[in-house]
Amino acid sequence: MPTDASPPMRVKLSEDGRERLVLALRTFFRDDFDLEVSGFQADRLVDFFVRELGAPVYNQAIQDARAFLQQKLDDLEGEFYEPESS
Repeated sequence: MPTDASPPMRVKLSEDGRERLVLALRTFFRDDFDLEVSGFQADRLVDFFVRELGAPVYNQAIQDARAFLQQKLDDLEGEFYEPESS
């Protein structure tokens, strides 16, 4: 259970995204584990996963995007360089 000393979550979900995740968790627990999870419980699970996985997944996505863009920038000269006439 989070304490008052827990840092605030910087990764935020839209209300629509949160609602879809809560519904998906409830369905998952019901279908896969034959457990009925309340909306409150599923909402707490969403908070837990965002807190524990949000930053690492976000940071990895940023690193992947950075590497992709860097690769494209590194190849920019080779792709588009036009020799200058003297």
